[in-house]
Amino acid sequence: MSTTGDGQIDVPVDPPVDVRANVAAVRARIDAAARRVGRDPGEITLVAATKTVVAARVAEVIAAGVVDLGENRAQELLAKASALVEHGPRWHFLGALQRNKVKALAPWIACWQSVDREALGDSIARHAPGSHVLVEVNLAREPQKAGCGPEALPGLIDTLVGHGLVVDGLMTVPPQGDDPRPWFTQLRGLASDHGLAALSMGMTDDFEVAVEEGATMVRVGRALFGPRHHSQEAGR
Repeated sequence: MSTTGDGQIDVPVDPPVDVRANVAAVRARIDAAARRVGRDPGEITLVAATKTVVAARVAEVIAAGVVDLGENRAQELLAKASALVEHGPRWHFLGALQRNKVKALAPWIACWQSVDREALGDSIARHAPGSHVLVEVNLAREPQKAGCGPEALPGLIDTLVGHGLVVDGLMTVPPQGDDPRPWFTQLRGLASDHGLAALSMGMTDDFEVAVEEGATMVRVGRALFGPRHHSQEAGR
């Protein structure tokens, strides 16, 4: 942000982005990655990660055929869900989630992708009985990240199922800067050990590797919407 010669403040403006072309490009990359390992590209759901993206641009990605949207922040999701309700998207909650936000989110969420503890599962079961959930696993046990440790996974799955939730699979975010492939391979093994089919892994920088390693959902933001600009409008 800078000041012009007449004293007015320049507000960052997102540059033009051809969202439809970006969707086509990402789908082509998913298709190619799947075919490299003998997978059916139709098995893979593209989830548009909408963090800081304004509703008007999110509407463009829906118009381009991406109906699964993922949001990290409760307040952003609630605002965008209301604005986009007529477009009929399927909302996924991706970020760390406080229990006191669950009630407000419950009418909107098709898949809770970041369930990492019993207390959160209990809250979802009370406000959204029978919900579909993914367990977020912190494979590297990074203290700054959400997610349960691999050793806690069996007990957490049993507890969530006992609450009447549908545990479809697992989700992870690999350590930044690491080769993501070993982490994706590890998550696939954990899902297989527990008879779970869904694997949410892979973002803009590594979704092709994730597809090669068995991802059934990839969470892509920047490759669809362009670089994020944290303007006041986008940050609400």
